[in-house]
Amino acid sequence: MTPSKTRPSSDVLLNDLMLLHPKLIDLSLGRVERLLEKLGHPEQKLPPVVHIAGTNGKGSVTAYLRAFMEAAGKRVHVYTSPHLVHFHERIVLAGEDGIAHPIDEDGLVDVLMRVQAVNDGDDITQFEITTAAAFLAFSERPADVLLLEVGLGGRLDATNVITNPALTVITPISMDHAEKLGPTLSKIAGEKAGILKRGVAGVVSQQPDEVLSVIEARARTVGAELSVWGREFDAYEQTGRLVVQRDDRLLDLPLPALVGRHQIVNAGTAIAAALVLGDRMPSLKLDEHAIEIGLRTVEWPARMQRIASGPLLDILGEEAELWLDGGHNPAAGDVLADTLASLDEKSPKPVYLIVGMMGQKDALGFLAPFRGLVRAIYTVPIPGAHEDPHTQENLAEIARGAGMQATDRENVIDALETIATLPKGPKRVLICGSLYLAGHVLSQQQLQ
Repeated sequence: MTPSKTRPSSDVLLNDLMLLHPKLIDLSLGRVERLLEKLGHPEQKLPPVVHIAGTNGKGSVTAYLRAFMEAAGKRVHVYTSPHLVHFHERIVLAGEDGIAHPIDEDGLVDVLMRVQAVNDGDDITQFEITTAAAFLAFSERPADVLLLEVGLGGRLDATNVITNPALTVITPISMDHAEKLGPTLSKIAGEKAGILKRGVAGVVSQQPDEVLSVIEARARTVGAELSVWGREFDAYEQTGRLVVQRDDRLLDLPLPALVGRHQIVNAGTAIAAALVLGDRMPSLKLDEHAIEIGLRTVEWPARMQRIASGPLLDILGEEAELWLDGGHNPAAGDVLADTLASLDEKSPKPVYLIVGMMGQKDALGFLAPFRGLVRAIYTVPIPGAHEDPHTQENLAEIARGAGMQATDRENVIDALETIATLPKGPKRVLICGSLYLAGHVLSQQQLQ
């Protein structure tokens, strides 16, 4: 749907909101708390909230939980960031058909105009004011559960105004956003652990020891009961199946539809979260059949997503494989390299990377795991990036410094056309390094 002629588009409104605060990210709760009070506290009128933080995997865990819940007939709201193609993707509302859908244009314009009017020009970041708009939208439509993904960090993230969630989840934590969250894993873990609340159960995914010690210390301080990977639950692949184990039960399930060994961790964490939530809220208790369906049907774009058709694959030819992933930190580089190695074990093909990265990201740390695994890297700019990205020339130089063959290209299509000229035969190509680049790629697919 499109807004009426007398109202601005959501793009215009979002651009206007960017002008209210000069910094893209400025972690604080005071500004959003002030706005929510003016709005009549929509954050206190939400369905039960599952609050999800972490460095890697939080989007996948959210996607699994949504798939499980919808398979069980539950109505689900979902809040995620950033978006890939359209801002509307961030605010997903439970539908009358039992399937959640991104907010439509009229709905988005409506809530943005309402929060803009109430804010009345006060200093606030775009993420904070759009989070308030999301809470307003969620509060006005019935649902059984809200899956609420943290934007950045946790302790001072705008989503952390939720004081009494039904459950908190912390996915794997690694180095990322050090300039905002702190220069050490312990500092970053402290920020992520800030979502833990007194008397609220928390599910903690696989973590380094120093991270887990910080999370456990925070849990003791606030009185949160934790269910921890490797202690209260575990998950592993066995004979082509996903096994999830707790002290009181063992689930033998199909492998998740999302690709990569790291998805065993994400799926296992989501299943543990669903079980803990059901233990505490009988209305949200899921049977094993719903979990099975969710594992088979889960979708999460730009997370080792196979581009199986379309204009970009046509450039490479039908024998090629084209994959897309938004991973952008060293831990993501590790899991992507592991996934490519696993694919190569099953079906060997020469591997090529097309990479674009934001300028504050650790490009060397991300690229290093691919050494010896890929034939060549082609570096590209990120069109429309909201912050300064690495130039393709700089990124290629970093890759060459790490001992890899790298060449800069003007754009993704240029890189694909270059790969297509290489010796004929099956090829495996992964476009990666940035969610913003992934969104650009998906938008190119949609335009054709």
